[in-house]
Amino acid sequence: MSISNKQKAAMAAIITAGLLSAGAILWRDDGAGASADSHGEEAAHGHAEEKEHSHGDEKGHAEEKGRGEESGHAGDKQEAGTLKLTPEQLQAAGIRIATAGPAVLQGSQSFPGEIRLDEDRTAHVVPVVAGVAQAVPVQLGETVKKGQLLAVIASAGLSQQRSELLAAQQRRALAAQNYEREKKLWEERISAQQDYLAAQAALREADIAVGNASQRLQAVGASANAGGNGGLNRFELRAPQDGVVIEKHLSLGEAVKEDTTVFTLSDLRSVWAEFNVSAQDLGRVQTGRKAIVTSSAFDEKAPGEVAYVGALLGEQSRTAKARVRLENPRMAWRPGLFVSVTLAQEPVPSAIAVPVDAVQAQGEQSVVYLALPGNEFKTQVVKLGRSDGRNVEVLDGLAPGAQLASGNTFVIKSELGKSSAAHTH
Repeated sequence: MSISNKQKAAMAAIITAGLLSAGAILWRDDGAGASADSHGEEAAHGHAEEKEHSHGDEKGHAEEKGRGEESGHAGDKQEAGTLKLTPEQLQAAGIRIATAGPAVLQGSQSFPGEIRLDEDRTAHVVPVVAGVAQAVPVQLGETVKKGQLLAVIASAGLSQQRSELLAAQQRRALAAQNYEREKKLWEERISAQQDYLAAQAALREADIAVGNASQRLQAVGASANAGGNGGLNRFELRAPQDGVVIEKHLSLGEAVKEDTTVFTLSDLRSVWAEFNVSAQDLGRVQTGRKAIVTSSAFDEKAPGEVAYVGALLGEQSRTAKARVRLENPRMAWRPGLFVSVTLAQEPVPSAIAVPVDAVQAQGEQSVVYLALPGNEFKTQVVKLGRSDGRNVEVLDGLAPGAQLASGNTFVIKSELGKSSAAHTH
């Protein structure tokens, strides 16, 4: 079948129209996809910018919060292990700056001891004569003066002694008269010299008898004539020294023997601090060495010096007794009080020493706080040696001339502890 030219032209037109329609459809599809892709990219980009902006805001807030916290704490540590304080904070806390350097340490050694009576100023009063107490005017704990009346005792033995004295005095008076008469007769050559010499010997014997009776009364502390004071048997017991009545063993109407201690008086204005010294320490405890006595019962110190070191060691304790004499004008150091006796030792030079109040304990270590520029402080571990209570020797950890905090350094320790705890959490 032959195709005419007219048919061929119609078929070409149909094919051309179909191709154009397909191209139009494809163009529309590509445009929509590109538009959709473009919108998708714009949306994703927008979300990314929002997320980055949000993250930036959070980071900014965090930085502002951190700066706020740092600016809100005066004295926060600037770096690990350091602390910054303002001059006002240093002054308010009582912190000073000290320099590590050479010092002479005054060594010391302490011994436990006890306050005792000063036996050189303690009197044990005995009546010396037997009798019965007629009066006891003093009380236990009373302060008395030398010569003050302590008790009145009626003593038969004393009455006899006074009677013997009176008799001896009478015989002496008669012997004196006889002597004067015989002397006059002999001078007038009326009496023989033999009679004169006999009268003279009798007078001397009477003098001896009177002296003997008087000395016997003096030995017991009794007056020669007590007739006007209440009778020959009256014995007045008086204080032999100033002191306090620390013991009293006599009551009204009580019979007492001549060797009984009825009163103990002690002048408490001076006491002893007694302590024991072991054999290995005897070389460092010598008489005359300066000492300081303290007690945990009250906040007071008393200076003194070693007055006695025993020459013998105790059989049981194997120690020697030593004592320090203390002046006790206010009666604060009472016998029986437990004390600590600190003896000064020979001075010891130290290459590097710091004040005792510059050192703090940190666990099992000793630390100081180095002063850095800008009022910053840093913890430094040190190894310590000897101490005299004011300064302490540094064996390791510090160089000469190092600046460090002293005084109330516990404030620095506390603040550093707080900062460390905060970083831990």
